[in-house]
Order: sequence, then C-alpha cells, then structure tokens
Amino acid sequence: MKALILGAGGQLGRALVETAPAGTELVALDRQGCDIGDPDQVKAAIAAAMPAILFNAAAYTGVDRAESEPELAQRLNADAAGTIAAAAGEAGARMVHVSTDFVFGGAAATPRAPGDPCDPQGVYARTKHAGERAVAAACPDALIVRTAWLYAARGANFVNTMLRLMAERDEVRVVADQVGTPTWAPSLARALWALAGAGARGVHHYTDAGVASWYDFAVAVEEESRAAGLRDRPVRVVPIATADYPAPAPRPSYSVLDKSATWALLGGTAPHWRVNLRENMRELLDL
Repeated sequence: MKALILGAGGQLGRALVETAPAGTELVALDRQGCDIGDPDQVKAAIAAAMPAILFNAAAYTGVDRAESEPELAQRLNADAAGTIAAAAGEAGARMVHVSTDFVFGGAAATPRAPGDPCDPQGVYARTKHAGERAVAAACPDALIVRTAWLYAARGANFVNTMLRLMAERDEVRVVADQVGTPTWAPSLARALWALAGAGARGVHHYTDAGVASWYDFAVAVEEESRAAGLRDRPVRVVPIATADYPAPAPRPSYSVLDKSATWALLGGTAPHWRVNLRENMRELLDL
C-alpha cells in the first residue's frame, strides 16, 4: 500500500511515519515538501504520489495566534483541507483528516459524541470545523478523526512547555477548570492506521482513555518526569481558574470525547493517558 502523509514534520506526522505498518510505501512531505496553503503544490504532490491513502496531518494549530491571523488559519485549516480532499478524490485515494475537540464549544456534562451539534468558538475552532465540512463535501468517503490535547516527545506541546517551566521555576500555575483527555501522538497515529485499514469513514473520535484537567495533566508531568529521572527537583503545581489566565481565544470547559464507537471498531480501548505519558517520558530520556 502506498501512503502519502502531509504535515510529516509535525508531531503527529512524525508519529505516522514511525508507526506505519510493515510493507507500506511512504511518501512523507513536511512543509518544505508541500505547502498545503498552495493549491498548486497540493495538487502536484498528490498527483505525483498517487497514493492509496492520504493522511492530512498538517494544520494551523496556533489557537491564540489565530485570533490575529484569521486569513492564514482559514487558508490552512479550511481551504487547504477542501483542496486536499478534492485532489485525493481525483487521485482515487482514501483520505484521513485530523480535527479537534475545539469544534465543541461551551460547557457539557457528558462526553461529546461524533454526531453531537458543534458550536466552535474562536477562529481556530471555526476554521477547523469549516475544514471538516470542506473535506466531507469534497470527499464523502473521507475519514475525519477528532482528537484532543495532543503531545509527543518532540515538538511544541503542553508536556514540553511544562518541563521547560519546571526547569526554570519553583512553582507553575495551571488552569484546573478545563477538562479533556491528553493524547500521545504515537497512540493516535496507530489508531489512524488501524481505522484506515478497517475502512472507517465519516466522523470518529479518538483520544487516550481517561479524563483530566490541565492541572491534573501538569501534576502528572511533574510526578512522571521525576520518576523517569528527567528531573530531580520537585515543583509546586498550583490550580487556577480560566479567569485567572486570560487568553485571546476561548477554550471548551469540557471537551471529553466519546470514543465508544471508535473503540468498538478497533476492538479495544486506548491506553490510559497516564500510561502513555509514562511512555513519553521514557522516550524523552533517549533524545
């Protein structure tokens, strides 16, 4: 099977490369290899690769920065997604598109199911939701997978930010009233390969198992990094309210995703987020 990965330089793109099934012929393109904001580059890359499956792991992910760069976020998250989907359809390729829990705005009391109404708040959320619609319209058989709180050993993410701050400070203050689920990039990548192999279509949800606030996540980073030998000095993690940490873009206060249908299709649940965080710490030791 021949697979094309767009966004191969990002944390999910790298994980897709590293977890590709044996025998897969990979074409992995980072931003330099294919700028998804350039329709001509996108069409040329897909026409040259002629993949059986295409993973779109590229996106504009600056949630707060998007508030001041709405045109760029629209071009990369919405317009480019539609262009990629249309070109994939013309090439006869299955498309796997990655989206986000941010399409659900406001508060909730139960995990969000794939068919629940969306209410995206902020530029990033609205452009990612528009990207989903563009993909579905251009490529009806596409697989759209929403995930949340993604991190990996390399790249800009919450875990690496916390580790940097914990090396510099005696105390970190972290929001405790936003709840979701941390997701390790290799865990998501394996699920994407498995879902593609199972012929999944439409909207699916995938994160690691369990629930956490950002505060819970930070406490776990502090504990697991010391247990792994990455740090030897304890740091206080102080819970704060969202109101105490104002940001340009709104965040969902509860964005736990309902993965039951996805897990049934895959034949089992994902590892708990803390188990995968521990694996990530071991990986960091080897870098």
